[in-house]
Amino acid sequence: MKERIISGVLGAIFFLLILWLGSWWYSVLISILASICFLEYCRLFGFSYRKPQVILGLLFVWLIIVSGLKTQFGLDSVALFEYTNIIILGLVIFLALLVFSRNQFDIYQMAHLFIGTIYIGLGFSYMIQMIWHPDGLIWSLFVLLIIWANDTGAYFTGKNLGKRKLWPSISPNKTVEGSIGGILLGVIVSGFFSYFCPQIWTMGYAIILGLLISVVGQLGDLVESAIKRSTGAKDSGRILPGHGGVLDRFDSLIFTFLILQIFTSTF
Repeated sequence: MKERIISGVLGAIFFLLILWLGSWWYSVLISILASICFLEYCRLFGFSYRKPQVILGLLFVWLIIVSGLKTQFGLDSVALFEYTNIIILGLVIFLALLVFSRNQFDIYQMAHLFIGTIYIGLGFSYMIQMIWHPDGLIWSLFVLLIIWANDTGAYFTGKNLGKRKLWPSISPNKTVEGSIGGILLGVIVSGFFSYFCPQIWTMGYAIILGLLISVVGQLGDLVESAIKRSTGAKDSGRILPGHGGVLDRFDSLIFTFLILQIFTSTF
């Protein structure tokens, strides 16, 4: 636990420092993390980093991220950098690989890679886009701190009070008590944001968002647990002492930003 806490605190401080430095610094960091997450995702399914289809998938992750920054890059008029066109192009090329590889790259592998490309690419792209909007820094802090509070509350509540398993077939260590503890702490953090930034959130709106982010964040964690269980892996990687891989730490955020993109238009 000591290793987990130390690496978690140091990682959070570094992440917040980059966020504070500004939009471009943060965008570069998130792009690097997206690349690592995609490669970890490929590793879960046994794909070598040197495989052409993995390199192609990584290229499309970058295209999706650049598409989210097309205004900053002056690419608004370029049709390729529309999300729909990128996804269609990726689908067509991955399907064509089935033919050109003579089924050495089969439909199941193609589905795994294509889903990972869209899931990771869009999740991190929306994460980057938030920082570029008005009040983007405070909005990014809002989401990040609620997710971190949710994870922390769930971990310590579950460890000390957890008795009833939440979803043992997917994640045997998670408990109902831990889930409730994480949600409560996430909602409390959202309330603090409303108190200090009433010009952005009313108390009711902040609490509703805090509840949504906390619940969706836990669902995102379970999604990655389901992926790992289907591949027989315990962690997505070993880069973060006590935490596993980068994907293990960002699964909640990826899923949360996908859902926020659907349900909110504030940013």
